[in-house]
Amino acid sequence: MNRIFSGIQPTGNLHLGNYLGAIRNWVSLQGDYECIFCMVDLHAITVWQDPAELRRCTREVTAGLLAAGIDPKKNVVFNQSTVPAHAQLAWVFNCVARMGWLNRMTQFKEKAGKNKENASVGLFAYPDLMAADILAYKATHVPVGEDQKQHLELTRDIAQKFNNDYGVEFFPITEPLILGEATRVMSLRDGAKKMSKSDASDYARINMTDDADAIAQKLRKAKTDPEPLPETVDGLEGRPEAANLIGIYAALSDKTKAQVLAEVGGKPFSDFKKDLTELAVSVLTPINGEMARLMADPGSVDAVLREGAERAAAIAEPILKDVYEIVGFLKP
Repeated sequence: MNRIFSGIQPTGNLHLGNYLGAIRNWVSLQGDYECIFCMVDLHAITVWQDPAELRRCTREVTAGLLAAGIDPKKNVVFNQSTVPAHAQLAWVFNCVARMGWLNRMTQFKEKAGKNKENASVGLFAYPDLMAADILAYKATHVPVGEDQKQHLELTRDIAQKFNNDYGVEFFPITEPLILGEATRVMSLRDGAKKMSKSDASDYARINMTDDADAIAQKLRKAKTDPEPLPETVDGLEGRPEAANLIGIYAALSDKTKAQVLAEVGGKPFSDFKKDLTELAVSVLTPINGEMARLMADPGSVDAVLREGAERAAAIAEPILKDVYEIVGFLKP
């Protein structure tokens, strides 16, 4: 069976974009792939994190995955820092990757901004650690959003260069999986911006911890335009807010945008928002309730992560041992 690796930063405020763009797709992949799902806490500290908050968020994000339907018995669920192979392989990849490759990474430029001299080395070398996350398990596929495709390309380049440098066929050339109608969910306040936990306005996103009233209020206030909904996908051109809300409805209802527009085309936004609210509440509130139950029992979440770390290490350690042999490290 093909193996999937996917990670999510445990920095709190899981939102609808995380759910539709990643977590919901992970749930659907469980039956067809061997899946490894990771809370990437080593990535999280590339920017400063409050230690107590990082621990809380690691549990919360894990609870979100479990509440959404990730089965920890079928899949490996753990936090990255508990498996040393990630950091160990990342150092090897720091010595395989080229500075020019990392300099081309657009996400570093976006996150570092104008003050890149003050950015951490970890933020710059983030893609090498991401490659190690994937290749420590010889993952064949990675579900990615559009904004992560460049990092996966780097993973493929690193795998290829390692294989070429050492004359081996050791690492697979990992393939991307891009799934679903709403892989990129946009802000409810600005259809040109990605939905983000860092947005100053809580009304820009629907959090996975929001109750039914909060979901309804946020969708009621979601930005729209004055025109009725179009009847075809072409009619969404130049209407980012309409395209975003239709995309959300399509993903939540397991339909295409074309199917949704065939049903709601011509409706005013006021009517469509009522339908969208009813759908969002029906899908998200059971997840919200299960997350709350799990967060009230942190020991059960910790037990899932502990067992997952043991299973992850059992896969990664032999692969790392082979890497050390290939590069010529002397055994103790």
